[in-house]
This record gives sequence, C-alpha cells and structure tokens, in this order.
Amino acid sequence: MSKPYAIAADYVAIAVFALLARAAHQSDEMPFNFTGWLSTLWPFALGVTLGWLIARKNNGGVIWIVTVVTGLVIWGIRNQAFPHWSFVVVATLMSALLMLGWRGVAKLARKN
Repeated sequence: MSKPYAIAADYVAIAVFALLARAAHQSDEMPFNFTGWLSTLWPFALGVTLGWLIARKNNGGVIWIVTVVTGLVIWGIRNQAFPHWSFVVVATLMSALLMLGWRGVAKLARKN
C-alpha cells in the first residue's frame, strides 16, 4: 500500500476509534454529536500525525504507540488527571485492533 493510502487508513481507523468511544461514553457534558466526536478525535489524530513524522514509513507499531501515548497524554492534560487504567487498556487495545488490523488485512490481501 502506498504511503498516502496508509496515512489515510490510519486517520480513518482512529476516526472510527473516536466514533466508537464517543458512542460508548456519551454524556450531557460530551454528547454523541459531531463536536463531541471531534473533541475525542483530535488528540489521537494528532498522535497519528506525530507517529508518521517519527516513523517516516509504514511502521504500524511505532505509529500506533505514538498515537495512543499522544492521545492519552492530551486527555490527561485536558482533564487534569491520569486516565483510569481501564481507559488506558481499552484505548490501547481498540486502537491496536483498528490501526494494526487494517495492516494485517492488507498484508493478507497482497498474498492472495
């Protein structure tokens, strides 16, 4: 897969991650709407950007880790608290499933 498509796939993956997170954790303060989704999305999208700048190639593991760490650090700064361990686990696993998952599917598709 070409680099532009891989970058786009990572942004789509993290956008889906943010959509699922917002749907699962909607509240009066952060409703399930476009602005709520954007508020959830931008820290992790910034992480995707930083991950690609650091990795400079389609190194899914590096991009994923940078994405998760960036998103969770920004969450902590915004909320003036360390994220609950369950949030860290779920965010890490779901982002891995989505960001590394598309790479696995693409690799299998290339073999066939």
